[in-house]
Amino acid sequence: MFRAKHITAGLSAILLAGLLTGCGSSVNKRSPGAGLWATMPDKSMLLDKQPVSNNASADHIKLTISPEVKYQEMDGFGCTLTGGSAMLLTKMDKRSRAELLQEIYGTGQNDIGMSYIRVSIGASDLDELLFSYNDLPKGQTDVDLKKFDLGYDKKYLIPVLQEILKINPKIKILGSPWSPPVWMKDNGDTRGGSLKPEYYTAYAKYLVKYVQEMKKNGITIDAITVQNEPLHPGNNPSLLMEAKDQKVFVRDHLGPAFKKNSIKTKIILYDHNADRPDYPISILDDKEAAKYVDGSAFHLYGGTIDAVSKVHDAHPEKNLYFTEQWVGAPGDFAKELNWHIENLSIGAPRNWCKTVLEWNLAADEKQDPHTDRGGCDRCLGAVTISGNKVTREPAYYIIAQSSKFIRPGSVRVESNTVEGLPSVAYKTPDGKIAVLLQNTSKEDKTVDVSTGNKKATVTLKAGMVGTLVMK
Repeated sequence: MFRAKHITAGLSAILLAGLLTGCGSSVNKRSPGAGLWATMPDKSMLLDKQPVSNNASADHIKLTISPEVKYQEMDGFGCTLTGGSAMLLTKMDKRSRAELLQEIYGTGQNDIGMSYIRVSIGASDLDELLFSYNDLPKGQTDVDLKKFDLGYDKKYLIPVLQEILKINPKIKILGSPWSPPVWMKDNGDTRGGSLKPEYYTAYAKYLVKYVQEMKKNGITIDAITVQNEPLHPGNNPSLLMEAKDQKVFVRDHLGPAFKKNSIKTKIILYDHNADRPDYPISILDDKEAAKYVDGSAFHLYGGTIDAVSKVHDAHPEKNLYFTEQWVGAPGDFAKELNWHIENLSIGAPRNWCKTVLEWNLAADEKQDPHTDRGGCDRCLGAVTISGNKVTREPAYYIIAQSSKFIRPGSVRVESNTVEGLPSVAYKTPDGKIAVLLQNTSKEDKTVDVSTGNKKATVTLKAGMVGTLVMK
């Protein structure tokens, strides 16, 4: 059973094999071979390899993969490395932290290969305290940002990112702001309020400096969203940013500032629930704003995942991303696995999303840290960290079911839909076909999967989630 509990032994084996072969860094770094890796809602299987046969029958369900029909290229699967997550990781002993980060972000036999990271620009509600990179005494301003400093992020977040980048130098990082500095806001508070129009230029400069200063620390920010959950000003920190205001900010300030400073970081709109596809569409309809925009990002605390495709239909030239979904403590494994796999791991890519991200990577056993006045006190991490003890929670397995097998650069390809058997198929960079399948029925299903001259027959128990890899 794959629980990653033998990680130390696994790393020792990798080192020993490296000594024997003279190529330690490449041993066990290949992607998994052919097979079916399955997880059950009752935890009787957790990424366990299951039998695959070639015993096709007319009585079996037929799933046909057509790799010649291609859709979006995937950037990756992962979680948000919140400031709180980084703090808990930093407080582990060096060896325990190194082993856990290798397991999460590495691509060896005992690793799950998370391949995309979201971080907060300044504090999120899962930090131990509130901060921006330009905090000033009340009544002061700094429009030239002479006092800009990454500050608190130098303590936990940046060192952990630097460790992760040593494991996977190509991992992509998305930054999302929860709030500008309070002196830029009309309510002078970290929570709620709106960005004052007279500070649009200063805030654009703030985001430019963020990208530049992170680069000086060896961290490339691949993309930013303009504002986390812009229609939810109740978190602490947070900001209300209506679509009309985001349009003006991107079109007249942020986009031109990125261009002027030769910033290649992608600009992504919205970053909120699927019930408001009109928000990004209204901005993309403005050609001057759209020319600066890579795409739009979504959560699913409201709406249905198929609504995301409305944005693709309106603007097919722009990309789509799924960037956040929480698991509430204490975490019902069966419920969370079933819902997240069907709606996010399968549903989001089938609706054009290039990423699937769960919310926080880590919390402690009390769901700390978090801020006051609106910080999430029930956000269960993908792992729970208590000192050096690590408990793997539902989101860990939800993401691993994709991230371990569907590497960045995989392209979603055509596959037929079958009632009671949600699935999504990819062609991986190394030429394999990987299919994430889910049996949502209450009875076992045997499926004949075919793609060209490749065929495989698998049996999925009731409720089972499985990733089939075909060479």
